[in-house]
Amino acid sequence: MQLLKTTKQVLLWIPSIVVAYFFLDNRLTKIFFSSGMDKIGASTNLLISTGILLVLAVALFLSKKTLMYGTAFLVLYMIAIVFIHISKGKPFLLTASIVLLTLFAAYLRKTQLPS
Repeated sequence: MQLLKTTKQVLLWIPSIVVAYFFLDNRLTKIFFSSGMDKIGASTNLLISTGILLVLAVALFLSKKTLMYGTAFLVLYMIAIVFIHISKGKPFLLTASIVLLTLFAAYLRKTQLPS
């Protein structure tokens, strides 16, 4: 019975870990390699600030008490990225699926699934 409960907890956390990894990797790029990024209209300071805010949002997302605040910030950030991709004519399917994965991970951790 304990093994089943542990397995359930691990499976519930896998989508959240994937989401956190994506955003933390994105954060590393924005903070440490912002001068080499070719972003139109984005200054180095704006990219570094965005990276720091992503760290805070991921911390909120991973904490159970602030899960909804972190989810809201990450989803709104990625929706803005989806609109930027659409307006520039870039592929946006991956960014839209990251929004859905973030919502799915938060849903799994927030709801009480039956044992």
